[in-house]
Amino acid sequence: MKNILLFGAGKSATSLIDYLLTNAPRQKWHITVADHDLALIKSKTGKSYYATPVALDIKDNAARLQLVRDTDLVISLLPAQLHILVAKDCLEAKKNLLTASYIDPEVRKLQADIENAGLLFMYEMGLDPGIDHMSAMKLIHSIEKKGGQIFSFKSYCGGLISPDSNDNPWQYKVSWNARNIVLAGGSGATYKEKGKVKELTYEQLFDHTKTIQVPGLGKLAFYPNRDSLGYMEAYKLEDLATFMRATLRFPDFCEGWNALIKLGLTEDSHKIATDTLTYTEWATKAVNEQTGAPEESLAQFLNVSTKSKVIRQLKFLGLLSTDVINLGEQTNAGILQFLVENKLKMEPADKDMIVMLHEIEFERRNMATRMHSYMIVQGEDNVHTAMAKTVGLPLGIMAKLILQDKVTLTGLQIPVMPEIYNPVLKELEEYDIRFEESFE
Repeated sequence: MKNILLFGAGKSATSLIDYLLTNAPRQKWHITVADHDLALIKSKTGKSYYATPVALDIKDNAARLQLVRDTDLVISLLPAQLHILVAKDCLEAKKNLLTASYIDPEVRKLQADIENAGLLFMYEMGLDPGIDHMSAMKLIHSIEKKGGQIFSFKSYCGGLISPDSNDNPWQYKVSWNARNIVLAGGSGATYKEKGKVKELTYEQLFDHTKTIQVPGLGKLAFYPNRDSLGYMEAYKLEDLATFMRATLRFPDFCEGWNALIKLGLTEDSHKIATDTLTYTEWATKAVNEQTGAPEESLAQFLNVSTKSKVIRQLKFLGLLSTDVINLGEQTNAGILQFLVENKLKMEPADKDMIVMLHEIEFERRNMATRMHSYMIVQGEDNVHTAMAKTVGLPLGIMAKLILQDKVTLTGLQIPVMPEIYNPVLKELEEYDIRFEESFE
């Protein structure tokens, strides 16, 4: 019997837990799921003979390390800043680690130790990052094998609401960690376009939204995602004139979010007292701090009419409400997160949607070609989401490959190699996660 330890039972864990439990009898696995919320774990594992739910305070170093020592493979779906705790435990206990999160500077410091221990820490093994890397590398390697010379690479991905459930002025509902949504883009973005490195600040990011046509969906807005340039080496495309990774949203979302940034409501560094503060006082206070003009309204500050779409969005979110916030000491981002979680939550029958699109321009036999490869995945309801499916299944498939001894790779890695992306993408097709391609 092989033991798998999963840290985190949140929104993204549903499909992963389903996959592990479905495979457990045949593969002879036992799955331990550790989270601070025992009821949440049990809602996802049911009464499965192959699962053990464990209530865990993640900061309890001794309890956490003991769980790691008692398992064969660790998967972490914790908030990004907590992975390092698990990574250090895995290093000490000599266990392989899988996660869907980005490689961060803290785990990068452990790179030599991971390699020397002969362990595999596979990061970025979810959707974005994850399926984006695997599907892109498959295309890149295929083009290069046929003698094609790539000169432009653009990759787009977004967790969206399905058109069937798109019923609010934001054109958005929360299908993953709301804090990540509120802080997304906070560090700005860097990418390369026509030979020039472009840098956008957070304040410019949603202002510079452009659109791209997606088959069957029409126009979606996009904004560059983090530091695209860091992946040029990983993809072995260092000499490209254009290289960009971007996030997709429906256009209205970007317009509304740009307003929230201008208002200063995504700021996360200093706390304010909220127990006697109303939402409208909070929003107006944020404006007044920037302008010094106490009489300036949100509409005046944003230079829009009181009947505009943006004011409708702010009203829907609750910013014009006279309700008292009553959340104790909170940052603006913390208050906004509370509103987003409550006002933009998915109802039980709501469906989300994942859209991924690669646009690659290359030359072969003196013929310039543009290739589009796209994937659209629809969720089933507010628990069995497309987000949970596309984040969780690659981790589950990777776990199976490791426990079947089909992976010899070691070190700190992301899934850009054929021995990983070929079997994972092949099995994902069994779950209707597949790409369509077109050329022009």
